[in-house]
This record gives sequence, C-alpha cells and structure tokens, in this order.
Amino acid sequence: MKFGKKLKHQIQESLPGWRDKFLSYNDLKKLVRLISSSPVVLNGNSGKVEAEFVYLLNNEIDKFNAFFMEQEENFIIRNEELQQRIKKVTDTWEPNGSQPSNTIYEDEVGQLRKDIVDFHGEMVLLVNYSNINYTGLAKILKKYDKRTGSLLRLPFIQKILEQPFLTTDLISKLVKECESTINAVFPVEEEEERKREVKEAITVAGEGIFRNTVAALLTMQEIRKGSSTYSQYSLPPINLPVDSDLIQLVQLNPPTAIF
Repeated sequence: MKFGKKLKHQIQESLPGWRDKFLSYNDLKKLVRLISSSPVVLNGNSGKVEAEFVYLLNNEIDKFNAFFMEQEENFIIRNEELQQRIKKVTDTWEPNGSQPSNTIYEDEVGQLRKDIVDFHGEMVLLVNYSNINYTGLAKILKKYDKRTGSLLRLPFIQKILEQPFLTTDLISKLVKECESTINAVFPVEEEEERKREVKEAITVAGEGIFRNTVAALLTMQEIRKGSSTYSQYSLPPINLPVDSDLIQLVQLNPPTAIF
C-alpha cells in the first residue's frame, strides 16, 4: 500500500478529534510536483521556492508539536486520576474498608477497567501519530530532493528528530505503567482465556478505541519492519511494547478487525 493511502486509512482509524492534526501529505505532494515543474526551479533559482516550502513544513511541525504536547499533558493528568480511582476502589473493598454491595463493586471495577484500557489505547495511538507523521515528512522531503535536485532532506530530518512530537519516552513509560496496573489490579487467570477475550474483542470491534489501537499497532509494526538498519533518516528508538499475540490474532482476522 502506498504511503498516501496508508496515511488516509490511519486517519480514518484515528479518533475523530485527531483527524485534522495529521500531516497534510497529499497537499504537500501536489506542491512538490508544482515546484519541480516551475520555471524558477528549472532555471536553477530555487532559493525562494525552497524557503516557502520549508515554511510550510515548519507549520506542519508546529501543528504536531502543539497537539502532541497537549495530549501528553492530558495523559499525565488522566494517569493521576486513574491511580486515585484505583486507590479508592482498593481502600473501599479491602478487608478493613466499608465494602458496599458486590453489584456496586462489579460496576465500578468494570468501568475502571474499561477506562484504563481506553487510556492505554489512546497512548498507543499517540505514539503511532508521532511515527506516521515523521514517516510522511521524510517521504515528502525525499520527493522534494529527487524532483528538484536539492539536498534539503538530511539537514531537515536532523531538525525533525529533535522535535517534541518525536520525544515519546514519557508516553512509552506511561504505557508500560498502565499495562502493569492492568495486570496487577485486574489479572487474567489463564493465558488462553486472555487470548479468547482478545479474539472476541477483535471480532466485535466497531468504532471503539480497541479497533483504533489495533490499527495503530499494525501500522507501527509495518513502518519499522521496512528498515532493519539504522541510518540518519531512521525513526528514533521506540520502547513501546507490541503484543505479539494481539498482532497475530489481528492478522488472522483482518476484515473484521480493522476494515
């Protein structure tokens, strides 16, 4: 699948409020085509045109940074709120707690588990947002250099790699903490039972966060699978755990899982 179609699919699989925050890839691709055929570039006087192109790329990067940092701050707050809710439930139903009815306990724990899983999924989506937008920028720069004969890609990539939207260490740390919380507070007794639940979730997945997360995991796996060696254009290392059982189950059920 060409990157433009892959990006379009990923945007469709993202959360509604995120869809205008991705790279304007098709617009930039059209612009590169126009620039490469303009008389200014053909005559070897590309300085002004290149400056305008870089200006547009910088606007895109500013958009990514603002959105990423806003989400990151939101996740920090939500993580603290979830920890407080977990403590409240634990304190209430522990042996020395007030221990209201089992029905209330089941309702609260069920909602808490759903909120934690959704929170985990959104953080995975943000890491994927970072990955796919970087990949799009790298591809646009490659097209620009190829069509214009410029050498813009390497210095600009070096600048991109220093941007906040590619600094995913904190989010990756929160993802791991979230997974530890799920395992500690809501352990699944049997591994086969866990796999069955995942498979059922994939089968019935509609527009929920689970479906979005599955699509993001598959995209991250595909993007990184294409490059086995490190270069100056490589994505920064990622510490996000990818559930191999989840990926395997999705690949066995692609039509109902993500399409």
